[in-house]
Amino acid sequence: MHELILLRHAEAQPAQNGGDDQSRRLSGRGEQEARAAGKWLASHGMKPDRVLCSPTERTRDTASLALAAMKHAPEPQFTDDIYDATPGELLALLDQHGDASTLMLIGHNPGIERLVALLVEGRSDEFRGMPPAGLAVLHLSGALEPGNARLDAFWSP
Repeated sequence: MHELILLRHAEAQPAQNGGDDQSRRLSGRGEQEARAAGKWLASHGMKPDRVLCSPTERTRDTASLALAAMKHAPEPQFTDDIYDATPGELLALLDQHGDASTLMLIGHNPGIERLVALLVEGRSDEFRGMPPAGLAVLHLSGALEPGNARLDAFWSP
């Protein structure tokens, strides 16, 4: 893997009383954010050859809207391993997909923001935050290891 695109899901509606967190949908603003993220990716020539996505409603919706803006985007692969994952668990998942040249992962905080910190800074406690629909584009110059990535771009709506 040479390039890693990390996308946090867009703004979601609050959970209803007793509602399931995984079934939360995007807000109207979240739908706009997801479309804007896709437009940013397309305008910067980002072309993932594999997309991994958490199976929650808000990440599915984010993926659908963002990928619609990109030509020939691959169908996302939904995996439970992304929801509520630690940076180490996300790193292990990404390691299983090392054959992809450009990999995109759509998930949740705090896992996404801590993964960025782990890959760029070498420590997951040095995260700076990842807003809803925030994107981080990382370049890997070697193995997928802590501190071995360069942050090439960061975008948020």
